[in-house]
Amino acid sequence: MNIGTQESLDKIATTAPTIDTKGGLKVTSADKQFEFSAGGRIHFDAYAFDRDEVSTTGTSEFRRARITLQGKAYGWEYKFEQDFAAGNGLEGFRDVYIAKSALGGKFTIGHFKPYRSMEELTSSNEILMMERPFASATGLFNGRQFQQGVGYLRADGNYTAGLSVFNLRSASGSRNEGVGAAGRVTFAPINTADSTLHFGGWASQENLNQGSADFSASANYAGRRGPAQTVATTTGASRNQVTAVGVEAAGSFGPLFFQGEYANATFGQPAGPDQDVATWYVQGSWLLNGGHKAYKPGNGIFASPKVADRGLWELTARYDTIENKDVRDMDVSSWIVGMNYYVNPNLRFMFNYTKGDNTFTGDETGQYALRTQFAF
Repeated sequence: MNIGTQESLDKIATTAPTIDTKGGLKVTSADKQFEFSAGGRIHFDAYAFDRDEVSTTGTSEFRRARITLQGKAYGWEYKFEQDFAAGNGLEGFRDVYIAKSALGGKFTIGHFKPYRSMEELTSSNEILMMERPFASATGLFNGRQFQQGVGYLRADGNYTAGLSVFNLRSASGSRNEGVGAAGRVTFAPINTADSTLHFGGWASQENLNQGSADFSASANYAGRRGPAQTVATTTGASRNQVTAVGVEAAGSFGPLFFQGEYANATFGQPAGPDQDVATWYVQGSWLLNGGHKAYKPGNGIFASPKVADRGLWELTARYDTIENKDVRDMDVSSWIVGMNYYVNPNLRFMFNYTKGDNTFTGDETGQYALRTQFAF
């Protein structure tokens, strides 16, 4: 090989982009100023009900079927995520935003989750159970998971602080003049390779206005597609407010993990006094053959454990409850026990048994559910 050929090869090697296909596809320019990655997730569920007072239908479905495109260019980040299980149009939009690091943190503009609820901000690929607890968009913020707005998140070592301001609509929601804000702070006084202790708090206020839809707290107390109970509602026409505050605590010590949140929300009423809704849960897990749920200090949440060649087995449990303090017997709760099997970093199988209890109706429906999850 002559000198000219070697110089040409060296030039190509130093200017060619890096391509990584481990677990997905990621392309990075040689100067690291440009990145692009393609990923996705498939969550396929099957479930059957132990029926009680309410008619239910067991079946199978794609809980999520997402494609995610993200990267950066000229110092700006971008993300586009479509969930085809929710729809092919705007109703399937999930994270769709641009972001820029500045002033020691990151600004986000577009369609994303407000900074509230630890479990809500945890990826569906990494949540402990198949469904989130009531202190999330699965209950207290029913259907209000992603909102259009602006956010700022700052993380430094063992703490985070985030603030978001948003319009009260998702990508597919009707136009309206409602405005909301949410903020969350977290602190981890212990954060080592094997032990983490986390505390946090958050607050949210949603001001309904012209064109706003009705906002409610609703609980599927026997799993997804099971019986649901509306716990409280604020009508859009009333132009009232929904105000909520929450506290959180969690820890990961070797193979053991626990997490809990308490939240209280006030739903404004067009006539009569406002209604107070309280919800709390506690959940935990034990990795039976080793492993550890690592902490994500930049977001103040926990990740799935790192999976070795032999896979990991995780025993899980949760108690979850939500109550309208101003409506007699409006109290709903769930017991959940389950098992997760992490085959490799991309593949997880989940089993949940949920026993619901609706004091308002007397229903105690149960559900057996299985999930096959592949994320890349």
